[in-house]
This record gives sequence, structure tokens and C-alpha cells, in this order.
Amino acid sequence: MKGNKILQFFFYKPYFRYLFVDIILLALSFFVVLMWFPLSTNIPFQKYDVFAIIFSVAWILGGYFTHRYVTVKFLRLSSHIYRLLLCAAVVFAGMYAYMEIASKEMHYSIWVLLTIWLFVLIFNFLFILFAYAYKYATSEDDEVERAPERGPQKVLHEPQQLDEHSALELQKIIINKSSEKAWNFIHKYVDVKSTNTYVVDTDKVFNFQKLQYYRYDAIIHLTPLTQIRGINKIFGVVNDKLPDNGLYICCFLPKSVWKKNFLEKFPPVIDWIFYSFDFLFRRVMPKVMATSRFYFDLTGGKSRVLSKAEVLGRLCYCGFEIIEEHKADDMIYVVARRSFRPVSVRKRMYGPLVKLNRVGKNGKKFMVYKFRTMHPYSEFLQQYIYDRYSLQEGGKFNHDIRVTTMGRFLRKYWLDELPMFINLFKGEMKFVGVRPLSQQYFNLYSQELQELRTQFKPGLLPPFYADMPKTLDEIQVSEMKYLKLCQTQGVRKTDWQYFWKIVYTILFKRARSH
Repeated sequence: MKGNKILQFFFYKPYFRYLFVDIILLALSFFVVLMWFPLSTNIPFQKYDVFAIIFSVAWILGGYFTHRYVTVKFLRLSSHIYRLLLCAAVVFAGMYAYMEIASKEMHYSIWVLLTIWLFVLIFNFLFILFAYAYKYATSEDDEVERAPERGPQKVLHEPQQLDEHSALELQKIIINKSSEKAWNFIHKYVDVKSTNTYVVDTDKVFNFQKLQYYRYDAIIHLTPLTQIRGINKIFGVVNDKLPDNGLYICCFLPKSVWKKNFLEKFPPVIDWIFYSFDFLFRRVMPKVMATSRFYFDLTGGKSRVLSKAEVLGRLCYCGFEIIEEHKADDMIYVVARRSFRPVSVRKRMYGPLVKLNRVGKNGKKFMVYKFRTMHPYSEFLQQYIYDRYSLQEGGKFNHDIRVTTMGRFLRKYWLDELPMFINLFKGEMKFVGVRPLSQQYFNLYSQELQELRTQFKPGLLPPFYADMPKTLDEIQVSEMKYLKLCQTQGVRKTDWQYFWKIVYTILFKRARSH
């Protein structure tokens, strides 16, 4: 038995795609260093050819015996990085020994060899991050999948009113924990004097788990969500404990206030330097798959920074409907109504790449690839944003809180759409054509245009930029004109004409994405 394990360790079937990628990255590293590194020889490829062969063989063997060539789904990111570093350390030790023996005879530059080793390591590290970003790209469906409902559930007890003394004491507790403004807002939506209202100040999920099912028709949670680890788990338990249409009120310190307060602590220039490091620690580390666990183990989830879009999106993901949001002093208070029972309230992974479910040719759904431009959980706010904010020129939302600052920059210059070339190479899209739409946007179009749209592949460059329509009706007229031309004079000729119109509009009329 032990012998079989040893054999399995040394002899396993590698994932040849990774092996092929390693060969490509090795060749790229040698090419970059020998082409652009300042060398004393005029024939770098001839001088370092023997080293290149020996190094490449050593790297591939090191990768094989450290089990780097297994598929992503079998390894965590931390394990993959650990094995990469182990492989690099082994190869470095071998390279050091080789330099001691052969570099003097071959007149190799130690700095050149170290630079090659470093470039191979960096390129492999970037590839691993990209592979896992692709793996964790989430589908931005409009709604979370719903689980079977538990059946109609009303609150168990008829509400009674607290006596005057108890009601005043409870009011004082809420005001002391929050503020007078917060009390006035909460009091508008919930009868705090009712015995069916539960007020709690805790960051522990078990304090919600011990509640009797359907005992309370309103739960007021005074602990800021920014001080809680396992927000989704608490939301999920509250969802189960509340009766149908039960209300849940929570609060959090929004990202904008955190940023303002932080910058005010330090003098100019230094404030932005410190803020950059704090941003990386509190905003980036909790969301990046490689550092998320380290962050929460280090901080316990305390003093997190949450955007409004993320909090509202989490609530929608966990089966709530947003009724109202209100800023009281520095905190934002949210009133949410239990709407449905979600399938899952697990933690979702958010990498820099997203897959968007879109309507394609013949009405078939396909996944469009883009760089992430929205806050986490924003995909579940589509209906809320649509109901709350009107459309602006170009068919976008008038005030879309879901888009990040970096996201606005990426969208303005279409950088977020670069991964859509994957769809182009897969044959799901063409270079010029109508935008691929989500099902919700698609349903806003007229029946005639819907049928016409599904006769052709969507494109990277939309006809929108040929005539720059402003309203949704004008956009439909613009697309109808383009698609009719595709029918009458052919797709290639029409796309060629529109391509130059789009180029002219972008270059000379300074057209930008909204």
C-alpha cells in the first residue's frame, strides 16, 4: 500500500495544458531577458542556449515532482502558489550549483541568470492568478436561485404593547447605540413598542439561531455590519426566523464616510499615501482569493469597509427586498423585507474577471467575459436599481451605485470589454454588431427588434457609436436600422460601413462609453 502511494507520487498523469503553458512562459522569459536586458555580448541566444535547455528541463522536472501540473479544481490557490515557490526554490538551488560549476567556464553573467529565473517565477505567478480569476468569475444573473418555500408562515403571537417605562428604556438604548436621527427613521417603519419587535446588538450568529421561528415580525440589528464576520450567514438565519414579509433593519458605515474620516486624520499628501495602504488592506485583501482568509484570521472581520452596493446586494442575495435606505449621521440604515428563501447564503468569490449571462444568436444564452467594474454582489441589485433610478442618455442607469471608481475609468475607455475577445475567438460574437444584452434589458425591447436581434451574432463594436442615440427608443431605432441593412445588403458589407463610422465618431467626435 505504501509502495503504491510512492509510485502515485512520482508517476501521475500531468495536466498537459499547464505543461504547455510552462514551456511558453519559459520561452517568453528567455526572449524578454536576452532581447532587452543590457548584455555585454552581441550573440546572447548563442551564449545562453545551453543554460536555457538545462534550466528549462530543471524547471519542468521541478514542476512535475512538486505536483504543479494538476488541474486548478483540485488545488486551492494557496497550494498552487506554495508549489510554485517550492519549485522555484529547488530550481534556484540547482541553478546556484550550476553557476558555481559552469558559469566561470561559460562566462555567464550571474545577474542575467537570476533575472531569467525571476521572470519565469513572475510570469508563472501571473498565470496562476489569471487562471484562478477565470475559475472564480461569477455569473451575474439578475436573481439568485430560489429554494422551495417553507409554506405560509405568519407571526406566532398577536402583538402587545410594552408599558411606557419599558418603551422609553428601549428608545434610550436605540438612541445611545445609534442616534436620534436613526431612531426617527426606524420608528417610521417598525413599531418598536410592539412585543413582536426584537432589538439586538450582537455580532454572533448564535444569538439569532436561538430565536424561536416566526416569533418576531421585525428584527432591529444595531451592530454595524462592518464589525461582523459572516454577514451572509446572519442574513440567512434572519431570513429563516422571520415570518412572511417580516422586516429586518440593519446598519453599516459606508465606504465614502470611511474614506472621508480616514483622510481627515492626516495632513495633505501623507493622507493619500496612508489611505492607499489602508485601501489595499481593508478593501482589496478581503476580496482577493489569495489573501481573504489571512485578512479575516488577522482581523476577525472587524472594521471592514463595505460599499452601499455590496450591503444591499448581499441582502437581495439572501432573500430580502430593499424597502428603504437612509443616512443618519455617518451610518446608513436599511429596511429590508423578507421576500423569498434563497438556495444558498454561502460566501461568493469575486475575482477581476466576470462572466455575464447574455442573449445571443437564435436566442441562446452564452457567457460574455469582462473585467469586473462593479462592487461585489451588485449583480443582485439589477431590479432595485432599475426601479429606483431612471435611464440616462445611452440607455444606462442615471445613478448606478454599483460601479466602482476604477470601473468608471475602465468603462469610459472600453477597457472592461477587452476579455470579450475570448467570445470573438470562440465564435459567439463578431467584431461589429449589436450589444449582447441581459435578459432583463432584452425584455425592454420591442417584440420585432427582439426577433431581429436573435437572427445575428452580437458584436464588440455596437452600431450605437455610429449615430450616438440618447434614449432607449432612439437606441432601438438605431439598432433596427443596422439590422435591416444586415438583412438587405449583407452582414459583411454593413459591418464594414459601420466600422468606419464608429472609428470616425470615436476619434473625431470623442465618443466615450457612459
